[in-house]
Amino acid sequence: MRVLVAEDHAKLAGKIAAGLRRDGMAVDVVLDGQDALDHVGVTRYDVIVLDRDLPKVHGDDVCRSLLARGCESRILMLTAAGAIEDRVDGLGLGADDYLPKPFAFAELVARIRALARRSHPPVPPVLVYGDLRLDPARRVATRGGLRLALSPKEFAVLELLLEARGAAGPAEELLERAWDEMTDPFSSAVKMTISRLRAKLGDPPVIETVAQSGYRI
Repeated sequence: MRVLVAEDHAKLAGKIAAGLRRDGMAVDVVLDGQDALDHVGVTRYDVIVLDRDLPKVHGDDVCRSLLARGCESRILMLTAAGAIEDRVDGLGLGADDYLPKPFAFAELVARIRALARRSHPPVPPVLVYGDLRLDPARRVATRGGLRLALSPKEFAVLELLLEARGAAGPAEELLERAWDEMTDPFSSAVKMTISRLRAKLGDPPVIETVAQSGYRI
């Protein structure tokens, strides 16, 4: 999952990003509204966590602009104002969800995942292929009933491949969806992650390399 966190308090933005990355998400961080619009112009995000009180371009105007562009990303708006009227205003701007500060981090993660499920064709809550099972909400993957010790990136790539339902995922797309903007686009990160995944998944092999198309399960 690719997430953009637009929050002008750098310390809070860093904490949110670190927590989401621990949960297996690829996260980019911006500190003002103009930077948020610039990022969305070049990167496809599943969910945008948008603080309402951003400098340069206010969060309300960012939300309006994204809707006018036809942006398909889901928008979760954050604000320090918790009154019902503020929530109604935020949703009225076109945000998909609204979360007042302070918030429980577990709730933020749950809301992001719920919104991300609405960004794609419906997928079951637990992804299954043969004896391979992956539960995104619980962050658990098993094969043959045995739990797999996967890193966040390995879990993310496995989730993307299972969600594709047999379609091949190009390495470039996997890199865009599972890594953040700080990753070198010419790195071998995807190839190395696939190699480690294959070793951990064991036999019989389930990840297939498709010539000039990428990888699939």
